Amino acid sequence: MLRRPAHVSLLLLRRMSTATDEVLFQTIGDKGVITLNRPKPLNALNLNMIKSITPTLDQWDKDKSAIIIKGAGEKAFCAGGDVRAVTEAAKVGDRFASDFFRAEYQLNALINRLKVPYVALIDGITMGGGVGLSVHGRFRVATEKTLFAMPETAIGLFPDVGGSYFLPRLPGKLGMFLALTGYRLKGADVLHAGVATHIVSSEKLAELESALLSEKDVSGVLNSFHDKQLASQPFSLQSKLKDIDATFAPETVEEILQNLSNHGSEWATKTAATLNKMSPTSLKITMKQLKLGKEKNLQECLQMEFRLTQRCCAGHDFIEGVRSVLVDRDNNPKWKPSTLAEVSAATVDSYFAPLPKGQELDFSLKSAM
Repeated sequence: MLRRPAHVSLLLLRRMSTATDEVLFQTIGDKGVITLNRPKPLNALNLNMIKSITPTLDQWDKDKSAIIIKGAGEKAFCAGGDVRAVTEAAKVGDRFASDFFRAEYQLNALINRLKVPYVALIDGITMGGGVGLSVHGRFRVATEKTLFAMPETAIGLFPDVGGSYFLPRLPGKLGMFLALTGYRLKGADVLHAGVATHIVSSEKLAELESALLSEKDVSGVLNSFHDKQLASQPFSLQSKLKDIDATFAPETVEEILQNLSNHGSEWATKTAATLNKMSPTSLKITMKQLKLGKEKNLQECLQMEFRLTQRCCAGHDFIEGVRSVLVDRDNNPKWKPSTLAEVSAATVDSYFAPLPKGQELDFSLKSAM
């Protein structure tokens, strides 16, 4: 009978992997690695993945010294949540439409509460649900391939997964601009905007991960791999920051559009055209959520956003936006109401009203699992 050498047995004990196919969990020494493993749909986050990640993170926060999360494939960290499944459920009143957002937001809050260092390697497309898996953690490592956006107003939703918390805390009116327009930040933009904490060449990610798994000083490793040349690349919005601060300062979306019209530049004209394509209801909800979110903590923001999701699921624009952009792909949504003037303050306020007793979001992990 052949016997394994002692060092091989030790290696096997130190490298233990579990998988649910869609998410891979690896224990390497005293570190944990999560891999989102749906490369074909760009690692889009579904409910099964959320329910696998949540209890694992909760346990790893007790017995690991650091956690890394990354996406499989070369195109995306995570391109968003499974909103197609959500809207299909919403059409027939299925509780999945609430179960998904409830579990997702509980996971977002858990990531924010982690005591151990949490490193998100946001290489490639990082949108929606992928933002929720990364931005609330301690470290976010971008690459030259990172494409970051919160494009929800284009599908009749709003920047969720804690967008009401982190977006108004970006410099000036940048967060409001990103939230309303869905503008895409690329590469070093993500660092300059304050979303990423570090930037590394994508070719160095494997080496970075290896160093993180073998060294104790997570922050020191990240700082040593931080690519100063990439970090020195210009911010695509640098020349427009003053204009953004000025034009996106008003209290209403209508005033923002008027400011852009008065500005008259090519940038302003294009920005106004972008806003005019978005759901008018989503634009007004988004503006209010960011104003309120600036004064709330993350859990309070997520509770507010959960109320908004349930009203969006019961309304028209979210289902229509997903149909137009993700299902039929005609990119010609028929918003109802179709103009900002038709979206009253009372309508907007109704989205933020408390839910019926027993339906509000709570943060007990038992309900999340």
